[in-house]
Amino acid sequence: MKLEKAASQLEALGNPTRLQLYRVLVRAGDEGLPVGSIQEKLEIPSSTLSHHLKRLVDTGLVTQERQATTLICRANYPGMNALIGYLADECCADAKCAPAASKAVA
Repeated sequence: MKLEKAASQLEALGNPTRLQLYRVLVRAGDEGLPVGSIQEKLEIPSSTLSHHLKRLVDTGLVTQERQATTLICRANYPGMNALIGYLADECCADAKCAPAASKAVA
């Protein structure tokens, strides 16, 4: 993952409403949720929800699928895992190794 993409995704999640929205979708699992159900859970106007969903879709954290007249939103788990991996990939890379434990003398 490139730095710019990670920064964009983290910026999108930095908004409390979008973070709450994203967590709702992550909890929903692979089935996702219709936009109407998300709106009911978050109790926000549809125009506000649409704005926040667009930002999450644009950054690759959420996908949408139209099923007849219903728009289903899902967390993009590969995208989420890529972001988490990006954050954790180099964990402790510059840290010195811990000294080996010395054997106890009997």
